[in-house]
Amino acid sequence: MASTDHDRDAVSLASGFPAALGLDVGVVQRLMPEATLLPAGRVMATVSGEQLAFARRIYNPEPPRRLIEALSPTQRLIAHCAYSRHHDGHVRQRSCERIVRSAEAWVPPYVVQLVGEYVVEIIETIRAELHLDDGPAPLNVVYGTFVAGNPELLELTRRRAVSYWDCYHRSRYSRDAYPAVAVLASLERAASLARLASS
Repeated sequence: MASTDHDRDAVSLASGFPAALGLDVGVVQRLMPEATLLPAGRVMATVSGEQLAFARRIYNPEPPRRLIEALSPTQRLIAHCAYSRHHDGHVRQRSCERIVRSAEAWVPPYVVQLVGEYVVEIIETIRAELHLDDGPAPLNVVYGTFVAGNPELLELTRRRAVSYWDCYHRSRYSRDAYPAVAVLASLERAASLARLASS
């Protein structure tokens, strides 16, 4: 089951990643500067049978780049997933560029969440990088499996995307040409393939 709550319950960084990554998450958490505000909202998703919960928005300033670059590859990926929830759209964009092509099973919740947001440049990045319609590949399997296991989150993302299109982008795109709608269609096709493969 997947859902998004609009309450003010703060979620920990650790709750947004599989328990097996606890030590790596701890390293990243110690690196992150103190937040100016509490995390806002909560996104819940299931990954490999494990329930994850991460903030819709965080307010921690970015650490210096040299500190991020000194992390292990897994720790860097965790940091970029965390900062994909940042309140500044430019930070989300940079973080998205660093996570979208990852085949780790715990990355798709963060990317899919971005598809339902209002910054069209980030959604364009996701559409350009995923290539889910190019045939079977690790990303198709990872994203398809995630979406197949989280239909409620996908539906909520779709409603948000269509709402943002209607409010901000209707004059620029037809509904079907809006990048988020195109990405969601690709995600659905990947999910259908994942369901077929598991049946």
